[in-house]
Amino acid sequence: MSRIGKLPISIPAGVTVTLKDNVVTVKGPKGEMSQYVNPAINVAIEDGHVTLTENDKEMLDNPKQKHAFHGLYRSLVHNMVVGVTEGFSKGLTMEGVGYRAQLEGTTLVLTVGYSHPVKFEAKDGVSFETPAANRIIVKGIDKQKVGAIAADIRDVRRPEPYLGKGIRYDNEHIRRKEGKSGKK
Repeated sequence: MSRIGKLPISIPAGVTVTLKDNVVTVKGPKGEMSQYVNPAINVAIEDGHVTLTENDKEMLDNPKQKHAFHGLYRSLVHNMVVGVTEGFSKGLTMEGVGYRAQLEGTTLVLTVGYSHPVKFEAKDGVSFETPAANRIIVKGIDKQKVGAIAADIRDVRRPEPYLGKGIRYDNEHIRRKEGKSGKK
């Protein structure tokens, strides 16, 4: 049994969780999300909690795969519940001379030293905020999409270790290197 998988998920007020044909649907104040659950995992919704257990009748090729599915689907359902109530956000910071971000409607426009501005369109329930010229906040209800779009933005100009220029996550630490003159 998975240590993560056996933890129950509490359903907050204003959120409804339904199960139909191995598809868990979560509706909340911020939106609605659905996730398919492998038949090797049983989902039970009762007393304001969602519990996931391993299905003893369903056999998989690898017995350890059932334990992995148990933790995986518990995390996915928990992220859906958190997403429709609070949402997820990922912060990015830009460092470099002339590096800036601005919003034009729902489009994020980055100026990061290329001959052209780089544009990202807000889609799939993900939105952008720019509280400062060098800060970007990616928000949405789906943790996977928020992380993927934040990673795409970071890949436009990855932070480099010598001067620290580039786009990095807020909680990311860049290990700095000495230049050529450091060898004496």
